Amino acid sequence: MSPATPDADAGPDVVPPAAQPPHAVVGRAGDGWLLTVFEDGVTDAEPENIPDAALPDRIRELEAHRAPRWTVRSLRTFYPPLLAAGIRLRRAHDLMLCHAILRDSDLLAQPLAASARWLRSDQADEVVTQPGLFDFDPAVVVRGDDFDEVLAQWRAQRATLDRAPDSRLALLCAAESTGGLIAEEMTAAGLPWSRAIHERILEEALGTRPLRGARPARMAALATTIAEHLNDPELNPDSPPRLLRALHRVGVFVESTSKWQLSEVDHPVVEPLLEYKKLARLFTANGWTWLDDWVHEDRFRPVYLTGGVVTGRWASSGGGALQIPRQLRSAVHADRGWALVGADVAQLEPRVLAAMSRDTAMADAARGADLYEGVVRSGAVGTRQEAKYAVLGAMYGATTGESGRLVPRLRAVYPRAMGLVDAAARTGEEGGVVSTLLGRSSPRPDTAWRDAQTQASGPGAGGADESRARSRARDRGRFTRNFVVQGTAAEWALLWLAEIRHRLMALPAASAPAPASGPIFATRAHLALFLHDEVIVHCPRDQADAVAAVVRDAATAATTRLFPDFEIDVPLDLHIGDDAGK
Repeated sequence: MSPATPDADAGPDVVPPAAQPPHAVVGRAGDGWLLTVFEDGVTDAEPENIPDAALPDRIRELEAHRAPRWTVRSLRTFYPPLLAAGIRLRRAHDLMLCHAILRDSDLLAQPLAASARWLRSDQADEVVTQPGLFDFDPAVVVRGDDFDEVLAQWRAQRATLDRAPDSRLALLCAAESTGGLIAEEMTAAGLPWSRAIHERILEEALGTRPLRGARPARMAALATTIAEHLNDPELNPDSPPRLLRALHRVGVFVESTSKWQLSEVDHPVVEPLLEYKKLARLFTANGWTWLDDWVHEDRFRPVYLTGGVVTGRWASSGGGALQIPRQLRSAVHADRGWALVGADVAQLEPRVLAAMSRDTAMADAARGADLYEGVVRSGAVGTRQEAKYAVLGAMYGATTGESGRLVPRLRAVYPRAMGLVDAAARTGEEGGVVSTLLGRSSPRPDTAWRDAQTQASGPGAGGADESRARSRARDRGRFTRNFVVQGTAAEWALLWLAEIRHRLMALPAASAPAPASGPIFATRAHLALFLHDEVIVHCPRDQADAVAAVVRDAATAATTRLFPDFEIDVPLDLHIGDDAGK
C-alpha cells in the first residue's frame, strides 16, 4: 500500500510533478556562502557568492518569490538564526536527517552510501545550554557546512530516491525535513508558560523555595517520618541502596524501591515514602532550578530532536519537553487575548496497526473514541482493562502475566493485525530488519547479539549459551514487533504536524500580538508543543474555532495520505482554553 503523495509540506494543494518547487542548495564557501537554485530537471546551475551579511535578505527574497525547498546540512544549525531575523521557510530538505533514513532503509536495493561526516551528533536527554533568540552569525553557527560537500550529498540523495521502488521514502524525507522546520519553530516561538502559576504549584506541593542544596520543607518533613519508621535517623531516602537496606532491616523485603513493588507492601513507611518519591520527582525534574533554566519571559523553549529515537519518534535534548507532568499543565498558559488549542489522538498505535495490516475487524473495533471498548464488543475479551492489556501486550511482545494470557485471544479475532506484528517479531528474532510503512528500517543486530547466536551454534556450546542466545533473540523480536507500529505511528504524527503547519500558515495575522513569541509568531497562530500524539497550538482567541478545525482536518488529511485506500478512524480529543490542563 503506497501513500498518496510524496510532498509532505504541500498540504491539500499537492504540487504536480511538472511543477515541483526548485531546490536551493546552500553551503559555506570561504568567508561567505554559495547558493544554487536548481529548477526541476536542471542540476548544473551556476552558484552565486553571497556575503554573510547579505544572506538573510537573499533568502527572504527567494522565499517570497519562489518558495524553494531549502537544502542544507542541518536545520538545527541553519534555521534558528533565520527565525531570529524574522524569516520563515516554507520547505526544506535536511540532508543529515534524510541521510540516516536513506542509509538504513531496507526498501532500497542500493541504499545511500554511509559517511561518518553525515552521522548525527545530537543526543537525546543531553542537557544543553538554553537557546535564546540567536544572533545571526552564519560563519559561527554553520561552520563546516562546505558547499561542495552539501551539493554532493544532495545529488547522492536525489539519485538514491530516484532508485526507490515507489514514493514512500520521498514522502518520509519530506515529512522528516518538515518536522525539522517545525522543531526549530517551536523552540523559537516557545510554549507560553506562566512562571507565577508554576511557582504557586511548587509552593503548594513542596513549600517555599529552599536554599541551594537543601530539601523543600514538605520533603524534609517526609524524610524525617521515613527515617523514624525505618529506625535510621541518618537515612537519605534519595539513595536507593541505603533505602533498600533500611527497608530490609525492618522486614520489608522488596527487590527495588519502585512504586509498583512498594504499593504491594503493608507497612506504615509506604505512604510517606511514595509521597516523598512523588514530590522528589517534581522537585528535581521541574522545580525552581528547571524554571530558572528553561522559562524566560513566560516562554518555555525546549530543544527538540526530530527523529531522535530509532523508530522516528521525537526526543528532547534539554528541558524535558516530552515529559511535562499533568500537575504542571495549568502553568502552560495562553497570552492575554490568545488561546491554546490542544488535541491528542486516542490510541494512535493500535489504530495504525489496524490500518497498516488492513485488518477490517480491528478497524471496526477502532470506530469511535475508544478502541478498547470496541475490542470488548468484538468478543475477544470481557472487559476494557483486559482489552488494554491484550492490545498493548500484542504490540510490545508480552508473554507473561495478564497480557501474555490475553494476547492469544486476539489472534483468532484479529488475524491480520496479529500476523503483522508476529511476523515482525520472527524477523527480529532471526536477525532480520523490519521497516515502517514509509520505509524507515530498524537497526541491524549489534555485535553482542551476533556473538551470542554464534556461540550458541558453535562446537561445544552449552545450555547457558543457548539460553543467552534465545533470550537475546526474544528481546530483539519484541523490539522489531513494536518498531513497525511505533515507527508508522510516528510517520502519521509527522504528516499531521506538516498538515497543521501548512494550514496555520494560511490563516491571517492577529490584531493583538503576543509580545514574547518573537518577530514571526507574535501575530500568527503557531504550533507550540508536540508530544508524540498530542499537539498544542497557540492562537489568537478569535481564531480558536478555526484552528480547532485546522487540527481536526489535518488529522483526516494525514490519515488519508498514509492509508489512502483503507478506512480507519483516528479521533481526536480536542479542547480550547487558557491552559493545557485536562
